[in-house]
Amino acid sequence: MNVLPTSIEGLLIIEPKIFKDRRGFFMETYNRQKYEAAGITDAFVQDNLSYSLKNTIRGLHFQIRHSQAKLVQAVSGEIFDVAVDLRPGSATFGKWTGARLSDKNGRQLYIPKGFAHGFCVLSEFALFHYKCSDFYVPDDEGGIIWSDHDIGVKWPVENPVISEKDKQYPNFSSLSPDQLPSF
Repeated sequence: MNVLPTSIEGLLIIEPKIFKDRRGFFMETYNRQKYEAAGITDAFVQDNLSYSLKNTIRGLHFQIRHSQAKLVQAVSGEIFDVAVDLRPGSATFGKWTGARLSDKNGRQLYIPKGFAHGFCVLSEFALFHYKCSDFYVPDDEGGIIWSDHDIGVKWPVENPVISEKDKQYPNFSSLSPDQLPSF
């Protein structure tokens, strides 16, 4: 597998080896030994799968006291995946980066603890899989409004479909230190 750095330290694009032939393909989506050799040592405890329609934006989400590292990928369709650095003291605090993940490119994004995460769907629909290093705790959820001008994510969709909950998240600048993820 290839491991590609991004503009934010710790945030990695993973390109698993894909073995294709006339029948289709095979790929190993996770192998603890290989990921540990790449510096990804998180113990993943929960897997999630979401189905979303074109132009849907989900996020920007994070857990506060139960911060989660994530290993994410689109298993069907194409998404634009976004991570925002919420690690106080980081040189890229408040900065974001994005990557296109699809069933065609097979790419994954590793997101360490201390990040907000979101994605938008570019294809007609997408199945999005993610491994998490801590369990989801509903009353520990935090978020940032998807359209925050200070962060300035360049979402590649027009007229996005946003949940009512995601529309209610505050701007990044209004979060106090105790509202940021601990890690």
